[in-house]
Amino acid sequence: MAGLNKVITSYYDALDGLHDGMTVMAGGFGLCGIPEGLIGEVARKGTKNLTCISNNAGVDDFGLGILLANHQISTMIASYVGENDEFERQYLTGELNVIFTPQGTLAEKIRAGGAGIPAFYTPTGYGTAVAQYPDGTPKETRQFKDIHGNTKWYVLEESLTADFALVKAWKADTYGNLIFNKTAANFNPMMVTAARTTVVEVEDIVEAGQLDPNDIHVAGIYVDRLIVGTFEKRIEQRTVKTAAAV
Repeated sequence: MAGLNKVITSYYDALDGLHDGMTVMAGGFGLCGIPEGLIGEVARKGTKNLTCISNNAGVDDFGLGILLANHQISTMIASYVGENDEFERQYLTGELNVIFTPQGTLAEKIRAGGAGIPAFYTPTGYGTAVAQYPDGTPKETRQFKDIHGNTKWYVLEESLTADFALVKAWKADTYGNLIFNKTAANFNPMMVTAARTTVVEVEDIVEAGQLDPNDIHVAGIYVDRLIVGTFEKRIEQRTVKTAAAV
């Protein structure tokens, strides 16, 4: 990698500096828009005792589910985890520390972290277990007036940042300017901005200047490393309906 060129040619180099005990963000919603190759490289490296921040933990044999099966994740900060039996087993046996976070709150915690905002108030979760830290200590709450002038209770949520962000984008130029493909963007754009080292796996890289600036979703200033990946794009749940007899 030279100058503004962010392109890395090997997964080994893409994850240089990733060590045991680090915090890692991984983009994706279900199996949509996940950095498949980068997750696979974490598995190959054997990096362990990771805190992972992601909407979910993949499935039992794909995505972050691979790292769970290898016992590489010690803490999971997530929103939806219903498709992974191994996740459930580790959680119930106490092998995995889980911090459940409402999906919108999780997105905003990551966005705020990338924007340098340490915390924010949200009405989501007030009066529930969400308004407590994992050790049972209550989070700070405060009353504000909503847009209708009604007084409501709000919970103070701290932002999230990470040592590494593993991100999936559709297309990039060599400077790291990114374009995401429709809903495959999900949590990826905000994670780009919220880590010390951001590694992006893409389907296609073009030369700088070949992308229309109006099409770029995230500027390359946030990207540290860029690699072309090969993607299986597995479908999380395939539903087939039998055609009615004519």
